[in-house]
Amino acid sequence: MPLILEVCVDSTESALAAVEAGADRLELCSNLGLGGGTTPSLGLLKAIRKVAPIVPIMIMIRPRTGDFVYTEAEFDVMIEDIRYFRENDVQGVVFGVLTPQGDVDVARTQRLVLEALPLQVCFHRAFDMTPWHQLSQIDGLTRILTSGQGTTATSANSLDVLKDLLDLAKYQDTRIEILPGSGINSSTVGALCQALLPHGLREVHMSGGHWTDGASIWRRDWNGEWGIWRTNASAIRAVKDAIDSFKV
Repeated sequence: MPLILEVCVDSTESALAAVEAGADRLELCSNLGLGGGTTPSLGLLKAIRKVAPIVPIMIMIRPRTGDFVYTEAEFDVMIEDIRYFRENDVQGVVFGVLTPQGDVDVARTQRLVLEALPLQVCFHRAFDMTPWHQLSQIDGLTRILTSGQGTTATSANSLDVLKDLLDLAKYQDTRIEILPGSGINSSTVGALCQALLPHGLREVHMSGGHWTDGASIWRRDWNGEWGIWRTNASAIRAVKDAIDSFKV
């Protein structure tokens, strides 16, 4: 069985490029290039469904950029967004909620999971600031997106952490999939697969995004926000070809 490639996107154009390049699953966000990903609009989801009706889509639930400690008002927004997306043909949702001390907010996370069920639920890279054992207290989690608690998933230290996480998921908490992400590209994915496949690696996450120049000809000198974030299809295809050469 081939490895699964998940690609995060924030536009119809990027979603189509990722799918045509071989993405097996999309993580749908807004503001990828500037904010690291926030909750997309329902309109964006519906537009992508018109051009990619079959591909599984995970929806980012994040009401703003910044940290992962949310006010009651922000948390209420997350609940409402999950309810709307749950009724609109998605595979699952992606979120992360922490306490001010940097721990997983177990009670709030469990509440979001219960709102999302029966959808899949991924705890995103907020995990990389927390102890592993806390998520084992939460019923209903499907996967954890993680860089191995480092800047990128491909550094030596991060690979060691990812090996431990995969082993824990394989032998102690089999309901949770470990999804490595950050710094994964055609130059790094081969070594990552070689290191992690013996420990049960089954899927990887990447952006493959880059800034392109917008179409505006007339521009104010004082406004520098003319770039557009887009998925690079060739970057996705190169990683897909690389991971397809490995056997799970």
